[in-house]
Amino acid sequence: MDSVMIFTALLSSSVLFLFLYFNIRRPSSSRLPPGPYPFPVIGNILSLGSSPHISLASLSKIHGPVMSLKLGSLTTIVVSSPETAQNILQKNDRICSGRHVPDIFRILYHNEYSILFNSANSQWRSLRKIIKEHIFSQPQMDAKQGLRLKKVEELIAFVRRSSVVKIGDATFTTTLNLLSDMFFSMNLAHHDSNLSREFKDHIRITLETAGSRNLADYFPIFRLVDVQGLRRRGRYHFTRLICIFEEIIQRRIESKETKNDFLDALINLSQETHSTLTINGIAHLFFDLFTTGTDTISTMVEWAMTELLTHPDKLKKAQEELRAFAGDKVIIEEPDISKLPYIQLVVKETLRLHPPSPFMVPHRAEADFEIDTEEKYLFRVPKDAQILVNIWEIGRDPKVWEDPHAFIPERFLKSEFDFNGQDFRYFPFGSGRRSCPGMVLGDRMVHLLLTSLLLSFDWKLENGINPQDIDMNDKFGISMQKAIPLMAIPIPIKS
Repeated sequence: MDSVMIFTALLSSSVLFLFLYFNIRRPSSSRLPPGPYPFPVIGNILSLGSSPHISLASLSKIHGPVMSLKLGSLTTIVVSSPETAQNILQKNDRICSGRHVPDIFRILYHNEYSILFNSANSQWRSLRKIIKEHIFSQPQMDAKQGLRLKKVEELIAFVRRSSVVKIGDATFTTTLNLLSDMFFSMNLAHHDSNLSREFKDHIRITLETAGSRNLADYFPIFRLVDVQGLRRRGRYHFTRLICIFEEIIQRRIESKETKNDFLDALINLSQETHSTLTINGIAHLFFDLFTTGTDTISTMVEWAMTELLTHPDKLKKAQEELRAFAGDKVIIEEPDISKLPYIQLVVKETLRLHPPSPFMVPHRAEADFEIDTEEKYLFRVPKDAQILVNIWEIGRDPKVWEDPHAFIPERFLKSEFDFNGQDFRYFPFGSGRRSCPGMVLGDRMVHLLLTSLLLSFDWKLENGINPQDIDMNDKFGISMQKAIPLMAIPIPIKS
């Protein structure tokens, strides 16, 4: 009996010691952020729902602006306020500069070449410098103004001969052609071509597959067994795109043509002494640039048109500004955009409500670090944790935005928000060293495409749909596409 009592006392003392050790003696910084209770094995996967950005926004109202989830074996930290986003993207930018790589982007070892998914290493810095100097520098952007104008004119011509326009598809083709002309001095797509439709399908299906819920991202063992068929599906379209790019590169090398485009610049760089840039590496770089650029720009234009058609008073105001400024002009040129303040407000408000991606590309913690909240709590972010910054929710934060779910372009009249990622209340293109390098091109193209559609045409909805009946739901994925594509009837007013 005495031995039982002694054992019980020792056990009780041990439990008490462990409790005190983990909850009192250890500092508060050792604790993970709060979050919903995880189920055995699967953790919080069911909490994500079909629209994770919306589900996680709801959960953050319960658990706070920094929250931890267990997604299978993956610890995930969700950040949902400007203050915590600044802590991650500015104060801890270097530690959080790693990338969590979705399984689908490991196909063909893409993550080892990718500017999106590679670690912030010397190769990544080299690629970033290359595209900044040869694509997105101010001289390069200015030199391509005429090319962008030409692509917009092609879009207007297509819309003129169309009875109904699928806005997202039309602007996707225009953007695809712009990029292919900038990079290869050739069009890869045509609005009515089966071949270009196939190329667009490869990009769209690859992005759709990448945006799907993949068990292999939560349970590494499933990387060995493709139970959902996502890797098999992604591999086919992924491989076709890489092959198309490699064929274009190889033909240019064999022809020995010089066109002074981005492809020429990359080939020349690859042939320099000690260069680590290969033909395969160039093809993977084009994969990143096409898949991110085309979908982002076309989706933004589609959302802007949707919001304007849903709010006829805003549409009228935008068109009146455009037409008063344009006079006899058939098309708006890039230098004119700065003279169209209301159009700029429309684009800013569209990006607030419908950012290019609901989350920044997932970051990965390179080491343990602490994060504090506005309530002055300290939480631990463990090494290798996935970090999700919910840009969608931050853009609808009622502490920052009055009537946050309403489309009110005029709200930006009293503020100086910009796209540069320095203000953590509004950073639709991301912030820090991993922010989107193509935001300058995206900004220009969205304004050009939107103004061309509004200046040259009046618009009405297909089948007599009332503006208030437009479906405003989005489809979760790599980008924030409309769940139901916008179909609209153009009425030409300028020739």
